[in-house]
Parts: sequence; C-alpha cells; structure tokens
Amino acid sequence: MYAECIFAGFGGQGVLTLGKLLAYAAMHEGKKVAWIPSYGPEMRGGTANCAVVIADDEVGSPIPVHPDFVVAMNLPSMDKFEPLIRPGGMLVYNKSLIPRGPKRDDIITIGIEADRLAEDLGSSQVAGVIALGLMVARSKLLSLEELKTALKDVLPERHYNLIPVNEKAVDKGAELAGSS
Repeated sequence: MYAECIFAGFGGQGVLTLGKLLAYAAMHEGKKVAWIPSYGPEMRGGTANCAVVIADDEVGSPIPVHPDFVVAMNLPSMDKFEPLIRPGGMLVYNKSLIPRGPKRDDIITIGIEADRLAEDLGSSQVAGVIALGLMVARSKLLSLEELKTALKDVLPERHYNLIPVNEKAVDKGAELAGSS
C-alpha cells in the first residue's frame, strides 16, 4: 500500500489535526507514515494544509506530487489541489464553504455540507473529521476504529471531552460514505 493525502483549508478548521489523526491511525496499523504541515503567516484564518503519506515500506518522499486523496475545506484549497489529484483519486470537499462543484470528471468527487453536519452533531469543530471519516470509509484506507483510537494520541488531554463528538463525526462520515 502507498497512499498520498492532502488536507487543506483555512487556519482554525483543524486540517493539521486531520492529517495527524490519519497518520496516527496508520501507525497503529503498522504502516510507515510521513506528516508534513504547511500554513500561512496567520495562525487562524490563513491558509493551512498538510500532507500525509502512508506506506507499507519506507516512505520515499514525504511530499505528494499527485495525491490519491484530497480533503478540501474551502474554495482556495479546492482550486489549488484539485488539479494535482491523480486520475482515479478522490476529492472530498466542503459544500458548506465551496459554492461550486469540482471541474474534473476523472476523479471521485464527494461534496458534503460538512459545516452544517458538524453543527447538527453539536460542534462546528468536527466538520473536517466528518470529511476524514468519509474518505477513510469510502477508500477503506484504514480502520475507522483505529481512526477513533488515534483521537487520544492527537487531542491534548484537556480536550478529551471532545472525543465522543469526534467519534460521532467519524461515524457520520462513514454513514455518508455508504450513501455516496
């Protein structure tokens, strides 16, 4: 197995955390992982993205050139990363903040109202986790249970109270994967 993933959005949407969740879940499954964060000069509100490469063997390059998976949480992120996805790859995008559909027809595209769905679960902070759960469930890249287990590795102890809503977000994404 070898998979290149990019999570992108604006600062404060938790895209770096999404990458960490995927990376830790992959490590729990015995995979080799590279996680590279990138963010603009503003801590909140600026652009942010991270790359995650998962492999059975050593990761040759931690920088995806043609990612297999992209989760885009805002329009600038979709504009930047959609053209890079390898043919047959997957784009999961946040229709709550992206007013148009994807331009490509040679990739799997799944748009979800991530912000609205997160509010329905009781926390606007889990929009990206819903998208991640969908991506993982649809691709069968990793176990959803390992993704949930990774929450304790990634969230600081003071935020452990958010684990149940994040677990619900993973489940919501998996539910959406079954209907897309």
